[in-house]
Amino acid sequence: MRDTRESRLLLVLLIAIAFALITVDIRGGEDSPVDGARQAAATVFGPIEDGVSTAVDPIGNAVSAIRDSGERHDRLAALERENAALKAELGSDDRNRSRVRQLDKMLKTAANGQYGIKGAEVIAIGAAQGFSWTVTIDIGSKEGIKRDMTVLNGDGLVGRVTTVGPNTATVLLASDPDFTVGTRMEATDELGFASGQGDRPLRVELLNGKAKVKKGDRLVTFGSEADKPFVPGVPVGVVSRVDPSGGDLTRTIYVRPYVGFTKLDIVGVVVEAPRRDPRDTVLPDKPKPTPTPTVTVTVTPSAAAPTDGQPQEQ
Repeated sequence: MRDTRESRLLLVLLIAIAFALITVDIRGGEDSPVDGARQAAATVFGPIEDGVSTAVDPIGNAVSAIRDSGERHDRLAALERENAALKAELGSDDRNRSRVRQLDKMLKTAANGQYGIKGAEVIAIGAAQGFSWTVTIDIGSKEGIKRDMTVLNGDGLVGRVTTVGPNTATVLLASDPDFTVGTRMEATDELGFASGQGDRPLRVELLNGKAKVKKGDRLVTFGSEADKPFVPGVPVGVVSRVDPSGGDLTRTIYVRPYVGFTKLDIVGVVVEAPRRDPRDTVLPDKPKPTPTPTVTVTVTPSAAAPTDGQPQEQ
C-alpha cells in the first residue's frame, strides 16, 4: 500500500477501533462482549504457539508425563521415574536441570495441598488477548482445562485460567491490575483481598482495620465458592510493608509474591480441589534466623600492675 492520505487515515481508524475493543473487553470482565472472539483466537493461534514450543523444547515430554497423574503416590512415583530419565538425557544442561527442579518442587507443593493438577509449560506471553499480564500454556479443553481454574507452580499462586482453546489456555497472572484474590493471614486468620500491581508488590486490603500484622507475615489463598476460581491454601506471599493504621475500616499492606512472574516456565492447573482446606501446610518452611555472633573480651592484668588496686611505691 502506498503512503497516501487515505492510507494514513485508515491506519488511524484501525488503531482507534483496536483501543476501543480493548477498553470494552477489560471493562466487561468475564461478561465481555468480545469473549467469543478471544476464544476463537485461542482456537486458531493456540496450536501454532504450541507447535513452535514443541519444536524447540528438548524436555516437553517431562510435563506430559505428569499431566494425567492422579493420586499422590502415583504423582511422586512418576516424578522419580521421569527425573531419572531426564538426568541421564540432559547431562550438564543447566537450564534443563532447573526445569527438572521446578517439576519436582511443583509436585511436592501439589502433594502437600492435595491438589489434583495437570502440568503445563508456558509457551507465550503478552497482551494478545486483551490483558496486560498473561501467559499462554500448552494445554486446553482436550486435557480437561476449564475457565476459572487455579494455576500454581512450586512457589505458589500464579493466576487463574481466563480463556480456553482446544490445545492451549490463557492465564491471567496475579500481578495483573485486574486480578483480585481472597487471602488469609497465617496463624491469625485475618482475611483480605489482594490485587496485582504489575511489577510492584501485591496490594492487600485487610477487612479488619485494627488487624495486627507485621513485616514477614505470610498469606495464603482463602478459597472461593465451589473452589473456583481459587482453591484454598495456595501460598501468596510475604508482607513487605504495612501502612499505619489510621482508624479506617480496612488496613492496607503490601505483599511480595512468592512467584516470579517474569520467569515462569513450568506451571500446574488445579483440576481437582482438596477435600479439606490445607490451611498453612503448603507454605514453605520459615528460614531459620541467623545467630548473631557474640564476642567476649577478657582483660588480663599485666605483670607490673598491683594486685590490690593500690599504687606501688617508688
